[in-house]
Amino acid sequence: MYAIIETGGKQYRVETGSLVQVESLPGEIGGTIEIGQVRLVHGEKGVVVGQPLVKGATVKAEIIDQDRTRSITIFKKQRRKNYRRTRGHRQGFTKLRITGIETA
Repeated sequence: MYAIIETGGKQYRVETGSLVQVESLPGEIGGTIEIGQVRLVHGEKGVVVGQPLVKGATVKAEIIDQDRTRSITIFKKQRRKNYRRTRGHRQGFTKLRITGIETA
């Protein structure tokens, strides 16, 4: 059984027991979270496609980690103008372990 969920403006294919790294979500490590934005569910009864969401479907997950990705460097320059700007960025993420997929 698998589902396609949407969180943080992105869609993820998840199964029970799988690990997924999503955009930062509120919550403590070890806590649980429930995602109601389920786009598709594939199970014993076949494929259920939402219009745009599957009614009554939820995905339960456990928060494994709250961290930030590796640093990237942003460098802007305009030639012959003595203009240079350097910045860094680290995007926050939440790592989830999917504990269950429930449908109505």
